[in-house]
Amino acid sequence: MHIQSFTAQTFRNIAQAELTPCPGVNVIFGENGQGKTSLLEAIWLFTGCRSFRCADVREMIQQSSPIAAEDQAQTTITNATAAHLATDFISNQREQTASLELTRRRVLTLNGFVEETPRRMLGVFPAVAFTPATLSLAQGGPGERRRFLDVALSMLTPAYAVRLSKYLKALAQRNALLRQPNPNAALLETWDTALAHHAAQITSARLNYLHQLIPIAMDFYAGISASREQFGIETQLTGLTPAGGSQSDQSEFATTYLAAFQSARQTDLRRQTTTIGPHRDDLKLTLNGRSLRDFGSQGQQRTAALALKLAEASILRQTTGETPIALLDDVLSELDARRQTDLLRYLNGWQVFLTCCEPSHALHGNAGRVFCVTNGAISQN
Repeated sequence: MHIQSFTAQTFRNIAQAELTPCPGVNVIFGENGQGKTSLLEAIWLFTGCRSFRCADVREMIQQSSPIAAEDQAQTTITNATAAHLATDFISNQREQTASLELTRRRVLTLNGFVEETPRRMLGVFPAVAFTPATLSLAQGGPGERRRFLDVALSMLTPAYAVRLSKYLKALAQRNALLRQPNPNAALLETWDTALAHHAAQITSARLNYLHQLIPIAMDFYAGISASREQFGIETQLTGLTPAGGSQSDQSEFATTYLAAFQSARQTDLRRQTTTIGPHRDDLKLTLNGRSLRDFGSQGQQRTAALALKLAEASILRQTTGETPIALLDDVLSELDARRQTDLLRYLNGWQVFLTCCEPSHALHGNAGRVFCVTNGAISQN
């Protein structure tokens, strides 16, 4: 998988940009606020997932900003009503083309056909993003780690995104019913059953994925840290007993969840929300058996987050047969020279887009192309 060409128009602070990257390492440098992250975000949107920066599409459309006219006077462009992105890429052993129009929603055209949803790109345009927010996998709350699993699984198995959507809709309906003064018991039972069914599918998929991910992430951590400490990952489930959580039988999961929802009903009614289920699960990250979040240094937390993302990329590559694009947003500057070299060594043979403020050492001996971003304009050095 690699991009042959990429264009962006009126996307954030990028008025018009064209990029012809190489299949290897592409360095995108410039001062802060010039559009480097916006470019990676624009590429990421073609995965079919939402932005790694915000959920509101309207925020991605360029608003009025000053541009230099020929007489050097400052003029202002009119507020755009839409942003336009387009790319030619090779995936699944063939050349493909896609475009996105961003207004209040995302409209995808793939190989000349308008698709019903951008999720159509899941599995077609594989990519893995390493951003400063990646550190939140180790430092942030449970929601960050659940989102990591959900995005990784959606990229790997597009049907997972559909299952997750059904679960969240059923959850919203159950929560709305819990907030009513006198909830209908029969209707609540109906939503308990539906939620248990979807929860079983979500949990089964997550556990099967973690069965692959955990040993790979542990190996990556050992490689990056020279095995100075033991990295561990433990699943923390709500609504399933430890015995049930060790299996992956969806029918047993559904039965267990249904009983758990019924058992928690009085608590849920009192709190007016569903207190157990996949939306409350977490991953506990440890070093030598102790909480990474509480006792790990920032360097150890960063290494753990990178190990998780590298494991995600590795599974995606092994399962689909496609080498995903790697998007590294200001990640190298946070690592020492040895870890920078190790990270790029792991990504050898991948198409990489990395942003930085100073490009002099970013390639680390790798052949590639260097692009400069200034006020949203991109030029190749």
